[in-house]
Amino acid sequence: MSDENSQNAMVEKETINPDVLENIPVTLSIEVGRAVIKIRDLMRLTQGSVVELDRIAGEPLDLLVNNTVVAQGEVVLVNDRYGIRLTRVVPASERMKNL
Repeated sequence: MSDENSQNAMVEKETINPDVLENIPVTLSIEVGRAVIKIRDLMRLTQGSVVELDRIAGEPLDLLVNNTVVAQGEVVLVNDRYGIRLTRVVPASERMKNL
């Protein structure tokens, strides 16, 4: 058996330990919206400036895990902190298409 075949056989026999996967840190972020502006406009921003985003008020926010949208939701307050109530979870098959 070649080295490549024996390595493939070893990989097939091994399974991924769920405990290992569950302890991998990921970055979770909420996106309210985006804006594209020119550098000259960016340099003119001061305290009190308003930047218009590409979302309409009331639209769901995106919940991203490692920059991949996994859900959408709305802002809620939880003990004086912001949170997000999920209103839609993106199916895994759809998330895989965007990778």
